[in-house]
Amino acid sequence: MRRADRLFRLIQYLRGRRRATTARDIAEALEVSVRTIYRDIADLAASGVPIDGEAGVGYVLRGGFDLPPLMFDEQEIEALLLGARIVQSWTDTSLAEAAADVVAKVEAVIPERLRRHMAETALLAPENHWQEPIEIDLLALREALRSKRKLHLHYRDGEGRETRRQVRPLGLAFYGPVWILAAWCELRDGFRAFRLDRMAELDILEDRFRDEPGKTLHDYLKQNLQ
Repeated sequence: MRRADRLFRLIQYLRGRRRATTARDIAEALEVSVRTIYRDIADLAASGVPIDGEAGVGYVLRGGFDLPPLMFDEQEIEALLLGARIVQSWTDTSLAEAAADVVAKVEAVIPERLRRHMAETALLAPENHWQEPIEIDLLALREALRSKRKLHLHYRDGEGRETRRQVRPLGLAFYGPVWILAAWCELRDGFRAFRLDRMAELDILEDRFRDEPGKTLHDYLKQNLQ
């Protein structure tokens, strides 16, 4: 967990309690050490967050404190919410849960007026849509993309011909109802685009790669825009 997220959760935890809460209870709730809680509380208090208490007794957040409201207008809220709903509807479970967490965090800190608008926003992304079925693990593919690990693909083209490719994953793009992997294909020694629904198998290799001139996502996009 990032420290910023932990501090946010710590404040939210104290906001929900009327009585002093011990550092040990907070540490168990946030799944960190008691020493970490002592340090975080000291840092929050030094930055102006009104936390009263002391080690061994407990801590309480004085009433009236709130996190600074995020400065969104109605259209920005609608854009955020619709985007999150599309992610929840069209991606893997892990990314869908992350989108829901983003919405929850924003909802917790925006002013009441915008919170009501958020609840009433009628922009939807229904789940009962058609999407080409994907057999591979999309979460694993995203992790390989993030860590720059090479992939071994068992791939079927549009005519059903099967090939095996070793590629450098560069980017994922969604052209509903199809997901596309932009990659550098080491077999063809060039850029290729692979549809995820045509991948029968996906193996993430231990080999990592570095960006090389002429083989990057920027180069891929530049080539396709010419």
